[in-house]
Amino acid sequence: MSTTHLADDLAAALDAVLDPIPSARLTPVVERLIGAYRSGSVPSAPILRTADDAAAYAAYRMPATHAAVLDVLERAAVRVPAPQTLVDVGGGTGAAVWAAAQVWPSLRGATVLEAASPARSLGRRIAEGTSEPAVRGARWEATVLGADPVLPSSDLLTANYLLGELPETVRDALVDAAARSARVVALVEPGTPGGYARILAARERLLVAGMTIAAPCPHDDACPVTGDDWCHFAARVNRSSRHRALKAGSLGHEDEKFSYVVAMRETPGHAPGRIVRHPSSRKGLITFRVCDADGRLRDTPVPRSRKELFRQARDAEWGDAWPPDGHGS
Repeated sequence: MSTTHLADDLAAALDAVLDPIPSARLTPVVERLIGAYRSGSVPSAPILRTADDAAAYAAYRMPATHAAVLDVLERAAVRVPAPQTLVDVGGGTGAAVWAAAQVWPSLRGATVLEAASPARSLGRRIAEGTSEPAVRGARWEATVLGADPVLPSSDLLTANYLLGELPETVRDALVDAAARSARVVALVEPGTPGGYARILAARERLLVAGMTIAAPCPHDDACPVTGDDWCHFAARVNRSSRHRALKAGSLGHEDEKFSYVVAMRETPGHAPGRIVRHPSSRKGLITFRVCDADGRLRDTPVPRSRKELFRQARDAEWGDAWPPDGHGS
């Protein structure tokens, strides 16, 4: 199955399970969930408590989570070995399983660990909307993360928008357990100063555990983004009519901003650098803010006189590796 078909399958599967539910019934639920997730407080119980909670979450958050995780895994795929097994911790309705299967046809098995029963139930129903074995055959298991979690072994472990929902001691224990149990660990958090701070702390723990950073950093040194700035990226999400209605939006898209880290046990071939801001363009010159392999931030100009490199620079985006393989800086 092509990646395009799998993406279409997800859109169709969401429609199949959500179309019977009136948007008017879900709109106040979406408002409550947005408030809960943006509060910055650690919840004392699962946020998704009812079937409508899970449906509202799938309607407004699953497409954005899928887009962010897909972006992360696609950028990491050139640096990490193709996985056959996935464990998604706190996986909600399964966005990471769909994304991983879209990136890696090698994926054979997936396990979603999720505390909220309504999310597990809805995630299973959504997964029935594809014939892709890794998605349709995913296992959904109840889990409550504590101070000493034991995670199944896997080639790839993902935890997306989860760290901020955990007490700090549990958060640290989860990252340590992930480093012990998986060959590759991918963590995604909101692209906010708080989300970035959690990713930085997790990055340090993964390094202490002996892992190496595969993305986005082109090095294992301290992050050079300091002060009032923070390292984050963005993925464009096409909004369905339901999504626009639930969030009272008029645009046909939104940009999901996120911070992330991908680490692995083996030593990857680091990217030569990473574009960490939108490129700046004027006639005959494109300038990138690049995090370089030496751990420094540099403004990197690409003039039209460097014809082949300039041609590639016109297609380069925020989040891409730079310079391309085979080119000096």
